[in-house]
Amino acid sequence: MHNWLLVLQAVESWLLLALLIYAKVTLCFWNQSTYCSSLYQHCETLGRSIHIVNLDPAAENFDYPVAMDIRELISLDDVMEELGLGPNGGLIYCMEHLEDNLDDWLNEELDNYLDDDYLVFDCPGQIELFSHVPVLRNFVEHLKRKNFNVCAVYLLDSQFITDVTKYVSGCMASLSAMVQLEVPHINILSKMDLVTNKRDVENYLDPEPHHLLSELNERMAPRFKKLNKSLIELVDEYSMVSFIPLDLRKESSIQYVLAQIDNCIQYGEDADVKIRDFDPDGDGDNE
Repeated sequence: MHNWLLVLQAVESWLLLALLIYAKVTLCFWNQSTYCSSLYQHCETLGRSIHIVNLDPAAENFDYPVAMDIRELISLDDVMEELGLGPNGGLIYCMEHLEDNLDDWLNEELDNYLDDDYLVFDCPGQIELFSHVPVLRNFVEHLKRKNFNVCAVYLLDSQFITDVTKYVSGCMASLSAMVQLEVPHINILSKMDLVTNKRDVENYLDPEPHHLLSELNERMAPRFKKLNKSLIELVDEYSMVSFIPLDLRKESSIQYVLAQIDNCIQYGEDADVKIRDFDPDGDGDNE
């Protein structure tokens, strides 16, 4: 457990992050496989082209076509076997190897896509990659230098948002990634379809800061009141108290999230306007 932010211990699913980058690019942190699969199926139904890229060297199975795969460059299993590293150390080694090959492997892969292609980069979710080491920050900066628009989307597992302590923990983890990456940021409560009592979650979709502080003070010892006040002020100051619920059973829910991402990366704004044939000398009436 990371002692740099003790409240993180209340949320076991802060690893459920995924990085989606759309070209026009989006960076998203969430439960990767389920969301990416639903996103791909949704876009396929709309007739919208989307390319999902795997940046997780430990990934195994996919329910969607993978356009690019980091495992063609390096895999976690090979690193653990050859270097004797554990899962976390091996993952960081893999991502640092990716960082060393941004100008070679990544550029070569990206050259296969056009300016208006939609790329989704599915990244590993270990929080260290977004808070402790600069790997993904440098990855994002590399994409921005290649004129990609980038948006970060943080998914917080709604099943763990049962009280204010876990909610604040999730906000702090999201804020850590937000500050590190410095790109437009969207927060989402995932797995809403699995929540049995939605009232418990709805209270945290757009809560009032003073209600959060009051509830937090009730659940923690009096000596933490100043800390609680500082945490809630930080959450409120960075507008981290607004989450979008995502229910993968509903196409409208997926479409709403996709629309928010499109707005952040200005997707489609550079598209050519399609104009129907018309008579420039006419007055618009049919003859």
